[in-house]
Order: sequence, then structure tokens, then C-alpha cells
Amino acid sequence: MNDREFDVVVQGATGFTGRLVAEYMVRQYDVGGSLRWALAGRSKEKLETVRDSLGPEAAGLELILADSFDHEALAALASRTKVVLTTVGPYALYGSNLVAACVEAGTHYCDLAGEVHWIRKMIDRHQARAQQTGARIVHCCGFDSVPMDIGVWFLQEAAREKYGAYCKSITMFVKATKGAASGGTIASMLNLISESRRDRSVARTLADPYGLNPDGERQGPDQRDQQKVLYRDDINSWTAPFIMAGVNTKVVRRSHALAGFPYGRDFRYAEAVMTGDGFTGWLKGWLMTLALGGLVLGASYQPTRKLLQKFVLPKPGEGPDRELQQNGFFNLMQIGVLPDETVLWGRITGDQDPGYGSTSKMLSECAVCLAQDDLDAGGGIWTPAAVMAKPLSERLQRNAGITFALTG
Repeated sequence: MNDREFDVVVQGATGFTGRLVAEYMVRQYDVGGSLRWALAGRSKEKLETVRDSLGPEAAGLELILADSFDHEALAALASRTKVVLTTVGPYALYGSNLVAACVEAGTHYCDLAGEVHWIRKMIDRHQARAQQTGARIVHCCGFDSVPMDIGVWFLQEAAREKYGAYCKSITMFVKATKGAASGGTIASMLNLISESRRDRSVARTLADPYGLNPDGERQGPDQRDQQKVLYRDDINSWTAPFIMAGVNTKVVRRSHALAGFPYGRDFRYAEAVMTGDGFTGWLKGWLMTLALGGLVLGASYQPTRKLLQKFVLPKPGEGPDRELQQNGFFNLMQIGVLPDETVLWGRITGDQDPGYGSTSKMLSECAVCLAQDDLDAGGGIWTPAAVMAKPLSERLQRNAGITFALTG
């Protein structure tokens, strides 16, 4: 590893999120400094355009050509770097060959995948080989699911230090966010819905609360994620289903399983969106729930899916403008309950649009953490918290505008 030419290669640097990652890397780590990094993609012209847009200080960045379906190019890319950071999705369509190349080369890897069925395939296909080669493969390194995964670790560490015990349950509530989805995220979601319609095994993986857990550990007390509007007395608010809970909750449970179940095998985790008190909160919750259900239903059938893609949803390569990214934010609230019913309150915040401004920073810091920090874990298919919880939490708070705090 120490003989590799680069610490990090950004694959997909010409895409919407890839450009944001490149901008953050230049701003935070410069070029030609202690971090050796490069840009990769399938078009030399577009890569040169991205490099030029980063300013004169980026002129020395090396450009690497690699298409998602060119096995030789991907193998060569993986052999040159300690870590591959990729933003090329939908990962179920474009990501499998790159994961395989990294596993064979013993190269660490991180992505923004939220496609549970594909992550399950990668675990089943590559876990044993990654353990042999030492490759640390880490999915879900953006808003899904770094704040939630690291947030659970943070709250549990705080509980242990303050009370000498871990929480028996944690619920995360989305209190407020400001941002917008990009075409790439929408494309991944549509592909996921389409595959689940064609293949019932995909639907079963999505429905299984423990669908990402290791073999033999796919059971526990949690049921399916919240499906309807519910009132919570402990926060005096109505709550609605959270669109990303189906990814985040499974990642948190896998982290817990990979750590050896330190919180107990009866540990429970859930997520929801706060919509407010009274009739207004109830109405907002139901409108959100119906809109989510309508989107999933419309995307499930080809004619309505095409109409949504043509007239409603953003196209691949599109995303929130610079002002929305900079002015965006997220505010998440945690409630942890200890075995003696003591309640611990936590807060997780981000200072930019969660899906792109903050996500590009989180993904970048995951890659640098894998490349430069002294991590105990060996090779395998990991989660952010299972492989780098403490150093990553410190990096996120120091560099990326993410905070983890106790509030009560």
C-alpha cells in the first residue's frame, strides 16, 4: 500500500457530485501536498474541463481514464491508489466491476450507494476475498448513512461514559432539512424500484430489517420501518416515514453486528421525520406519506415512470444550484433509552445541503480516513461506523461542518 502512486483517486469526477468532491479536495487538501490524489472518469475532455474549473493550483492533478465496463482500465486504476472514491451510480448498473477490481487489488473503496439489494450482492460476492486481500470496502458514505451510523456510535459512547451502560434503543428524527435531490439520486431510486418489481428477492432484501447483516445474524427485535403517520408523546410531534430509513437502519444494524453486538442483541433502532404538533403536524405528516407512496407507486410502472422522468423528476447530471447547496443544512435529533429508562438526547447537524454539499464533504473525508488514518479493521465489506467511527467523527467535525452533540 505505501508504494501506491496515489492516496485517493476520485472516480466519476465529471459527474455532479464528483465535481463537488473535487472542489472540496482542492479546498481542503490542496494539490501536491501531504495527500496525493487524482481525478478519474471515462472522458478526457470532461476531466480536463473539471480540472481547469478547479483553478491554477489544480493544474498538476493527474487524470486517469477508466470506464465502468473496462475491466483492464479499472484494474489498472485500482492498482495505482490506496483508495478509490466513486460517485458513479446507479451503483447496481455501474459499480460492480469497480468493487471487484478494488477487492482483487487490495485497494480500499468508498461510495455513495444507497441501493440495499446491490450492497447485499457485494457482501455475498466479495466478503471472503476482501478479507484475504485486505481491501476495506465501505458503502453508504454520504448523507445515507454517515450521520446516522456515526451518530449512533457517538450517542452510545456518550451513554457508556456518562452512565456506564449502552442505550437499549435509539430513535433518530429528522427535525429540519433544506436541500434538493439530484438526477443521479433519482436514477438510483428508480432503478431500485424497477429491480424490485422484476426480482422478488430484491424486494425481500429491501423489506428485511436485517437485510445487510452478516450470514447467520439476520434476526432481531426490529420490524419494518415506519409506514404511516404516528404521534410521539416524548417529542410532542407527529412523525412520518423517512425515505432514507430503509437504507440507514440496515446500515446501523450491520455496524452493530460487525462490532459483535456490544449494545445487546435486543438493541432497537428506528428513524422518522418530525412534522409538528396539532392538526397542522398531522396533515403535513399525511401529505408527506401520501406523496412518498405516490412516487413509489408511479415509479413502479413503466408508463407512469416515463412520465415522471420526463415532466417531474430531475435528469441525471442535474442537481441543486450553488446557492441552495451553500444555504442548505440538516438538523437531526436522537433519543436514546437506557436499560433503566434514562433518556439521552443527541443532535446531529450539517452546515450545507445534506444530499450534495454535506455529502461531498463526508465522502471525501471517508476516503482520506481510509487512506491516511491508522485503522484496526482488516479487509472486508464494512460500514462507516464499523471501520472508522472515531477518526471519521473527528474529521467530520474538524473539516466538514458536521456536529455530534449531547443536548440532554
